[in-house]
Amino acid sequence: MRLKGRAWKFGDDVDTDAIIPARYLNTTDAKELASHCMENVAPEFASGVKPGDIIAAGKNFGCGSSREHAPLAIKAAEVSCVVAHSFARIFYRNAFNMGLPIFECPEGAERIRAGDELEIDLDSGTIENHTRKETYRAEAIPPFMQKLLAAGGLMEYVREQISEEKSR
Repeated sequence: MRLKGRAWKFGDDVDTDAIIPARYLNTTDAKELASHCMENVAPEFASGVKPGDIIAAGKNFGCGSSREHAPLAIKAAEVSCVVAHSFARIFYRNAFNMGLPIFECPEGAERIRAGDELEIDLDSGTIENHTRKETYRAEAIPPFMQKLLAAGGLMEYVREQISEEKSR
């Protein structure tokens, strides 16, 4: 599967409170969360992001509290994936559980600029920057994790597995 989109660039240590401010944690409505995604660090993000756009960031993206709201807000904003130098461990797990593809790619995180047009191959981990005519390599997403993404996240994957079991 290939993802294409325009890059939004963020720096190091973007915490979960920057992704979705704590004052909005009283809702689980995905569209409501998306409307406030990144509002403290990039007020124009929620109104300017387009379906398929890609977040590129520095080190330790998603640090802070372990709220599932953060990857949910990004996914609901219709961001296709996040490329970062590194991710906070709990954010990494929550992203896949919510069905949000993420890639650790130090070179890409450093070289990608806001507005660059990117194309990412989930199977190989290849990141093509069409604007700069550069290619970066990230770890490919393992097959099981791709199944989680294809299902829309862990809960949907489990529902599919239960449904398959019942139909046997």
